[in-house]
Amino acid sequence: MKRIVSIQDISCLGKCSLTVALPIISAMGVECSIVPTAVLSTHTMFQNFTCKDLTDQIGPIARHWQAEKIRFDAIYTGYLASAEQIGDVCDLFDAFKTEDNLIVVDPVMADNGKLYPAFGPEFPAEMAKVCAKADLIVPNLTEASLLTGLPYRTEYDESYIREMLQSLAKLGPRYVALTGVSFEKGRLGVMYYDQKEGTYGSYFTEHLPASFHGTGDVFASTCVGGLMRGLPLGEALALAADYTVECIRLTLASPEAKWYGVEFESAIPYLVKRLEEGK
Repeated sequence: MKRIVSIQDISCLGKCSLTVALPIISAMGVECSIVPTAVLSTHTMFQNFTCKDLTDQIGPIARHWQAEKIRFDAIYTGYLASAEQIGDVCDLFDAFKTEDNLIVVDPVMADNGKLYPAFGPEFPAEMAKVCAKADLIVPNLTEASLLTGLPYRTEYDESYIREMLQSLAKLGPRYVALTGVSFEKGRLGVMYYDQKEGTYGSYFTEHLPASFHGTGDVFASTCVGGLMRGLPLGEALALAADYTVECIRLTLASPEAKWYGVEFESAIPYLVKRLEEGK
């Protein structure tokens, strides 16, 4: 069985970060170890949430694993709680990177043209250091703009997306997948770039008229699980896009749908069936 480690926060209530990554990756038949960067009572869309920063635990956890000679097939980061954690995360990458494993970074820090409230203007430059050590990064358009300095646009063409992908690749990763891309009404998806081969690819699916917290975590976690199952990057991204849409579809159909996250649990049978079908 493949083993990965996911480095991000735990929100005790609200479907995002590790409470999304752990069950999805496990359902895909991949072991998911964790390094929690913080423990929050709820995700940050709630008011008056509590937060316990765990920066001081990242180094000791990594050193214990090194002493035990643990290895991972992939290292996957999501929401990092502060700029102070960047150095520790980069050190963990250095400690556990091998010739044949994969580092995947979802640079969670912004959406809809602006940084999340928890981060200051210096944070994108810190996140770029994490991206520099990755094999694959999966930013959204806002995060890509902040990482590259290119203007954020809500209207664009394919040349703009290609320029963004090339600029992101200059940070260091071989593969870049830009999420939330749309070239026509009613279709939404991902465009990706292999810097070594100089090739592009894309996948688009239905754009449902709804937005739920944590869908980026659903997408990234499914992509990592797909890669660990041996899917090529394009197929892993397509599976991630389709599963995310299915999660949104089921959430919209549920009379008990909650604003704090998609009902990804209800869509797990769909995900497992897709894997069994080899699609």
